[in-house]
Amino acid sequence: MAKTELGNGLDLGGSAETMTDINGSSYGSEPEENGDRQVDRYGFTGGAQQSSGDTNAEIPNHVLREREAKWLEMLNSWDKWMAKKHKKVKERCQKGIPPSLRGRAWLYLTGGKVKREQNQGKFQELDMMPGDPKWVDIIERDLHRQFPFHEMFAARGGHGQKDLFSVLKAYTLYRPDEGYCQAQAPIAALLLMHMPAEDAFWVLIQICEKYLPGYYSSGLEAIQLDGEILNALLRKVSPVAHRHLKKHKLDPILYMTEWFMCAFSRTLPWASVLRVWDTFLCEGVKILFRVGLVLLKCTLGSQEKLKACQGLYETMELLRNIQPQYMQESFLVHEIIHLQLSEKDIEKEHHAQVRRWKDSHGELHSMSPPRMHGAKAIMAAEPPNKQDLKQRPAIIVEPPLGLMKDEDVAQNAKESVISKRKLLKKTILPQEEPINPYLSPADASALLNNVSTGGSKESLSSADLDTYL
Repeated sequence: MAKTELGNGLDLGGSAETMTDINGSSYGSEPEENGDRQVDRYGFTGGAQQSSGDTNAEIPNHVLREREAKWLEMLNSWDKWMAKKHKKVKERCQKGIPPSLRGRAWLYLTGGKVKREQNQGKFQELDMMPGDPKWVDIIERDLHRQFPFHEMFAARGGHGQKDLFSVLKAYTLYRPDEGYCQAQAPIAALLLMHMPAEDAFWVLIQICEKYLPGYYSSGLEAIQLDGEILNALLRKVSPVAHRHLKKHKLDPILYMTEWFMCAFSRTLPWASVLRVWDTFLCEGVKILFRVGLVLLKCTLGSQEKLKACQGLYETMELLRNIQPQYMQESFLVHEIIHLQLSEKDIEKEHHAQVRRWKDSHGELHSMSPPRMHGAKAIMAAEPPNKQDLKQRPAIIVEPPLGLMKDEDVAQNAKESVISKRKLLKKTILPQEEPINPYLSPADASALLNNVSTGGSKESLSSADLDTYL
């Protein structure tokens, strides 16, 4: 399913021109024109990840509004919530972050907000630079392969692909020692569906450096180590599945590389992807291990299920085409939340696998920085100041007039009049042609045709953050 190369360009299945996801849909093929095709609530016009229905249909609107209000409250006092009420933050991430605030919540959870504030103008500086021609060429060839059935990335040269190129190129300049890895592209594309390019860049940095350090480095030693960790943990979670994989000498790197390196963004239905990411960015890499263990247990965890896969080839086909019921949002989220696997379990097994690696392969060539297990660990390692966490633009809600004091109403009215007068002094209004109310239908049509109704083709910047509220 996946092969590793000596460099950090990972072929995620298939040839250089066509990549196929584990559900069988081609990611290298040209997407069809949208036309009248139905677009789902996530922006997909087809492909394996298009949703068949509204997954939030069971959640009443008033509940969603209440959740939004709670998240706004948390974001306005993020440092206090993370320090004193982290358990509540985790519970709300497990319930699912409200779609309207998901991008902003991810930015805060990962520490990307702090990173952005501490490096003002850095992304713009990198974006203006030409980039290494070697990486630029590879990135440009990969752009059309990322979610080609999503309306944001369907058009060659569209704003989605342009932003994706900017983010990935900026990363190669920010980390020239690592360069570019194919598996970073779907990660960056998913982020761009929820936030502006600058924010996506800093969240990508945090994922690569804090959540999954070493995953995208030359040699891919970190992902191979995690494959062995997953295999060792599977022995405890599902001995039947572990024995089957060992019997057929199915190395973990063959089936879990795309799962982990793309954080399941190319594997699960989209509703499940978002829920997994809500918990992953809050609690860290243990969520990826839990998802992998659940899928392996559900697919290979009983003798009855193993009847359909008597050999290595059949087993690989089963893992490439996991039964939809095991990937369904509510089932999967329930299973990963209740699976007993902690950071300590992962770290204990990590140290054991590092010792085995040194015995069999010698010293590691790439020494990755320590892995941060979730948002709380990242904040503890790099405590932010209040200025870095301040929301821009701030959300100000005026109280209803009925609840305002008379003097406040009078003061607001006075300030409004003064500001309008100042604006009129600075502005020279052009003379307008009087409109003939008795235009003929033909003349009226001609007049309307002169009015531009085309939408903006410009990408959003971080200053437009309220668009995502």
